[in-house]
Amino acid sequence: MSRSSPRRYGRRYTPRPRSLFRKLLDYALTIVILGLLVLISARLDRVNTRHTTGAAVVNDGDSLTLGAERVRLRGIDAPEFNQICRKGDATYPCGRRSREALVRLVGGKAVSCTGWERDRYGRLLGSCMAAGIDLNRTQVEAGWAIAYGDYLDEEEAARAKKLGLWAGSFERPRDWRDSHGEMMEVEHDLKGKVLNWLRQIFHFS
Repeated sequence: MSRSSPRRYGRRYTPRPRSLFRKLLDYALTIVILGLLVLISARLDRVNTRHTTGAAVVNDGDSLTLGAERVRLRGIDAPEFNQICRKGDATYPCGRRSREALVRLVGGKAVSCTGWERDRYGRLLGSCMAAGIDLNRTQVEAGWAIAYGDYLDEEEAARAKKLGLWAGSFERPRDWRDSHGEMMEVEHDLKGKVLNWLRQIFHFS
């Protein structure tokens, strides 16, 4: 290399020291994250799987009461008790028919429900059985409830066979509740599951 040629050297990167404000901000974020982890760990016992068994009082087509435990059948949505639907040129009390269908399935037998989520009204979102009958699934298969985050294949089969609600026309229960100022609840899908979990941890409605 010629003496007249300039010598070139690579630049070494020297990190700039963090400011006092940046250090304090990092410490504060670390404390907040650790605090949230401690809070969640302390409250995880509130999100345990519940198993409840006993004589059931059927409230409507997708909810019942076992002793002191109110249970909402998870993954399905039935017409509200006072809801009216149409079949041909006539109307009929589809909410009552749905409840009657669930009463027949229970048939006075002991009901067993399992679940860990609770909705905003404190009801256990459960999968329920009575003498080997899956109440959630059978209500959808018979057409007296629709899919609400689960049982899509069962709903499609009931619709194709024009069973229950599908024999006529009806307003989806969620839409009926919206228009009548009734109880509001999120769908029982992944989004609803996360929301219910956070609600149980942090106690918001």
